Amino acid sequence: MTATAGPDRLTDLEPLRVAIVGNPNTGKTTLFNALTGLRQRVGNFAGVTVERVEGRYKMADGRRVAVLDLPGSYSLSAGSPDEHVALEVLLGRDEAHWRPQVVLLVVDASHLERNLFLASQVCELGVPVVIALNQIDAATDRGIQIDVPALIHEIGVPIVPTIASRGEGVDAVKQAILIAASLPAPKRRFTLPADTVAALAPLQTLIEGDGFSPSAAAMEALRLLSVTRGEAHLARVNALAEHLESTRDALRALGIAPQQVEAEARYAWIVGVLDHTVIRRAQQLSTRSDHLDAVALHRVGGPVLFLVVMALVFQAVFSWATPFQDVISAFIARAGGMIGGWLPAGDLRSLVVDGIFAGVGSVLVFLPQIAFLFGLIGVLEQSGYMARAAFLMDRVMRRVGLHGKSFIPMLSGYACAVPGIMATRTIEDPKDRLATIMVVPLMSCSARLPVYTLLIGGFVPAIPLLPGLDLQGATMLAMYLLGTVTALIVAALFRSTLLRGPVRPMILELPPYRWPSVRSLGVSVWQRCQIFLRRAGTVILSLSIVLWALATFPHASPDATLPEAERQEAQLAYSALGRFGHAIEPIVRPLGYDWKIGVSIVASFAAREVFVSTMGTIYGVGADDDAALQDRLRVERDASGALVYTPLIAVGLMVFYVYALMCVSTIAVTVREAGGGRIGWRWAAIQFGYMLALAYGAAWLVIVVGRALGFAG
Repeated sequence: MTATAGPDRLTDLEPLRVAIVGNPNTGKTTLFNALTGLRQRVGNFAGVTVERVEGRYKMADGRRVAVLDLPGSYSLSAGSPDEHVALEVLLGRDEAHWRPQVVLLVVDASHLERNLFLASQVCELGVPVVIALNQIDAATDRGIQIDVPALIHEIGVPIVPTIASRGEGVDAVKQAILIAASLPAPKRRFTLPADTVAALAPLQTLIEGDGFSPSAAAMEALRLLSVTRGEAHLARVNALAEHLESTRDALRALGIAPQQVEAEARYAWIVGVLDHTVIRRAQQLSTRSDHLDAVALHRVGGPVLFLVVMALVFQAVFSWATPFQDVISAFIARAGGMIGGWLPAGDLRSLVVDGIFAGVGSVLVFLPQIAFLFGLIGVLEQSGYMARAAFLMDRVMRRVGLHGKSFIPMLSGYACAVPGIMATRTIEDPKDRLATIMVVPLMSCSARLPVYTLLIGGFVPAIPLLPGLDLQGATMLAMYLLGTVTALIVAALFRSTLLRGPVRPMILELPPYRWPSVRSLGVSVWQRCQIFLRRAGTVILSLSIVLWALATFPHASPDATLPEAERQEAQLAYSALGRFGHAIEPIVRPLGYDWKIGVSIVASFAAREVFVSTMGTIYGVGADDDAALQDRLRVERDASGALVYTPLIAVGLMVFYVYALMCVSTIAVTVREAGGGRIGWRWAAIQFGYMLALAYGAAWLVIVVGRALGFAG
C-alpha cells in the first residue's frame, strides 16, 4: 500500500477505517475505549513490538467502523520508534496494515499550543481529520475558554468538544467521523517564504516519486529537515541523506537554520490560531490539581504518600480478592469432583481431575487478584497520580543514571515485562532505552503474583502491623520493593559500565487530576484478564497435560502392602517427571528445595505462573480432590519426616522468583527491542544470565542467613 492512492472509499462490505492519534495524556485511549467498548483485540505492529489495539463499533443505522489506537506521539518527527510506527501507518506505508480513511486526532483542551503542533502535521497527510477537543472541563476549570466555531474555521476540520472519561461527546464524534469520510482532506494552513519553498522543492519532488501524495510529500520534506541520521527506525532519513544535506545547504545559503524551519513555521501559525480562538482569565484561579499537588509533589510528603498508596494497593489485592478466590476454588473443586464422578477409575479420570483441573484450576484461582491489581493501577493512572509518581521518581532515576521517562516502562513492568519493554520506545536516547530494557523484568509482574500469593497465603500469618496492613500485605509489598530497588542498583551498574553516557533532562506533562472512567477501567481490566485466561487455556493447559503424563508414566508396579499415600509417592518418583526431578535436585538442593520444586521452576520458564500449575499437577496426582494446594504444601514431608516447606523456604522461593527471568516471552521481546540479530541475543543472554545469578545467589543467602538465625528450613 502506498501513500499515493489516498484513503479508499467506504463500501457496503468494508468498515470505515479510523486511526486515533494524539499526544500522551490527552485521553486518547479512554476515548478509544468509549468508542469500541469490549469489541477490541490486541496485537503488535508487523516487524516491531509496539502494542496495537484495534476495535470496532456499529452506528445506529448498521454502518461499521474499525478503529486503530496508535501509539501516543508528541509529533510525527519519529524521534522514537513508537512515533515512527504512527507516522508509517498514517502515511499508508505500513504494508501489513490498512491506511486509515479518517484520522481522529485527540487534543487536550488545556494544552492547545503543544497539541496543535501534531495537529498541523496530521492535517497535511492527505487524509480527512476529525479533532476531539478532549478534557474541555479541565480547560474550563483552568479559566480557558475556547471558541470552537472559530477553531474549526482556523484549522478547517470538524472539531467536537469531549469529556471522554464521562462519555460526553462520544456520539457526536461518531457522527463527525462519518461526515469527515466524505469531506476532502485538509491542507496546510500556513505558507512558507518563497525562497524556502524553492529550496525544499527538489526534496519534495524526490519524496513524491517514492509514492507520497503532494500534500504528504510537503509535510515529509519539512519534517525531515530536523531529523538526523542514526537508528534503524530512521531508514528513510538515511536513504535520503545526501539530498537532505543539499537542501539544508541551500537553506543555510539563504541564512535560514534548517533545524528550525518546521518548528518556527508551525508555532507561528499556532500562536495566530490561539489569538483568535482562546480566551484566558487574566489571573487563573488555583485549581483542584494545584491543591492536591501541594501534597503529592511535596519533597518529603510526596515519596511517603507514594509508599503508602502502593502499600494499600498490595494489601487490597491480597484482602479484597480472597472471597472471590474462595468462590472460584470451590467451583473448580466441585466441577472436578462432578466430572471425575462421571468417568471410570483409571488414567482418563486422573488426566481430567489431577492433570487439567488440578493444574489449570490452581492458576485460575488467582484471576481475582490479577483483576484487582490491574484495576487499582488503572485508577492511579487515569486519575493522573502516576504521572506525579514519575515526577517524584525522576530525582531517584537520575541518580542511578536513568532518564525520568524510564519510570513509566518500569511501572508497566508491574503488570507485565513485555509491554514494559515495549514502552521503552518512548525514550529517545539508545543507552537510556537499553538500560531500562535490561532492568524492567526485575519489576514484579502479574505472573509472579500467583507464586507470591500461594506462598504468602500458605506460610505467612496475617498478623496486624498497622491499620489496614498486616504481615501478608507487607510481605507482598516487600517483594515488589525488593525487585524495584534492585532494578535501580543494576541500572546504575549498567549506566556506569557497559552503557556509560550522559543523562538527558526529563520534560513531563502533568495531566489534571480527574475521576477515572469506570467503563474505560472495566475494558482495560477485561483485556488483561483475557490475556491471562488465554494463557491459562493454552500454555498452562498444554503444560498441565504434559506434566500429568510425565508424572503418570511409566507406571510403577503397585505394592499392595504399602499405604495409598506411599504408593502414590512411589509412582511419582518412578515416573519420567520424578526421574528428571531427581536428576536436577543436586542443583537446587543448596537452596533448600526438593526435586518437585526444581521441576516446577524449570517448567515455569514458559510462564512464571506455570510454577503454581505444576505444583498443582504434581500434588494433584492421587491427591484428595477437596484439599487446597496450600494445605498440601503445609503438611508435605520428606523421607526423614521433616517438613519440605517452611516459612524460610517460602521466602527464599519468593526471592528467587523476584529475580529469575523465567519468561520466554520477555526474552523474545528483549532480543528484538535490544537491536535484533546477534546484538539482541547478546543483550538477552546478559539479561538472563545476571538475573539467574541474582536469583540463585539471593535465594541461597536467604537460606544460609535464615538457618544461622535459627529458622527452620
